Amino acid sequence: MKFSWPVRVYYEDTDSGGVVYYANYLKFFERARTEFLRQYGIEQDQLIENENVIFAVRKITADYIKPAQFNDLLSVESEVTEIKNASLVFSQKILRADEICCQAECKIACLTADTLKPRKIPQQVFDAIHE
Repeated sequence: MKFSWPVRVYYEDTDSGGVVYYANYLKFFERARTEFLRQYGIEQDQLIENENVIFAVRKITADYIKPAQFNDLLSVESEVTEIKNASLVFSQKILRADEICCQAECKIACLTADTLKPRKIPQQVFDAIHE
């Protein structure tokens, strides 16, 4: 299921030329993944508290296609393309209207919060995303 989350480019997101600084696209992707989980009732602070689980980026590949600029209204599309026992893969795009500014594939590892060792994705998370 595709999830879309809006983001406005603020001055603080840009470099001196008014173009979104490359690392800020990763922040936009991160926020959209959090909101993706939230739409399924999955709150990451509750996962830590109740399940001793965190999600961490294991690998990300990003393609910067067209620059986003100050005051652009963007949408960040997120979709889980793969679910395994202890990891998720997200396909994500940042768009301005129908124009792709940046796209990425992000592998997320499920970890035990206190040891940072891989662990199985909690069943409630797996079931919610896997629908």
